[in-house]
Amino acid sequence: MKIVIKLTSLILVLFIFILNDTFAQKFGYVDTDYILSQMPEYSEAKGEIEKISKAWEQEIREMYKDIEEMEASLQAEEVLLTKEMKDDRLKEIDLKWDEVKAYQKKVFGFEGLFFLKKKELIKPVQDQVFDAVEKVAKNHRLQIVFDKSGDLVMIYTDPVHDYTDYVLEELGLGDKNDVISNN
Repeated sequence: MKIVIKLTSLILVLFIFILNDTFAQKFGYVDTDYILSQMPEYSEAKGEIEKISKAWEQEIREMYKDIEEMEASLQAEEVLLTKEMKDDRLKEIDLKWDEVKAYQKKVFGFEGLFFLKKKELIKPVQDQVFDAVEKVAKNHRLQIVFDKSGDLVMIYTDPVHDYTDYVLEELGLGDKNDVISNN
């Protein structure tokens, strides 16, 4: 009878440990900034965005320069102009200022052309990373994956839970030997 009770107790304890392990949530984290920095596609997209941004900035600078030249011309000729002529020129300058500000807002404003172009070039690369993270999470049966580079602040992280290398491997950017030695 004592053996049956001990055996039953042992089975019950083992069952509780197995049940606890089954319902335990498994989590990990990745560093998407690091992953993106390892991707040549991301570097190319960033370079393209920077090139486009500089071109738009130069175009806007030229527009400002033209307006400043119009103002300088007005000041130089102001004594020779009638009140009506001066008012017309001031209206023209104000109109140009409004046009430049509207164009600048159209390009660099909230959801402007720059934002849309950046989204167009970066989103496919980010989607690749998120797909790889999803595959790694499913392969390692993770319920939660945190992004270490985002707004989430982690005071302590055990490297055992870092799955960045697995994501790099999934993207074909990592070395399997590094993944095995790191984790």
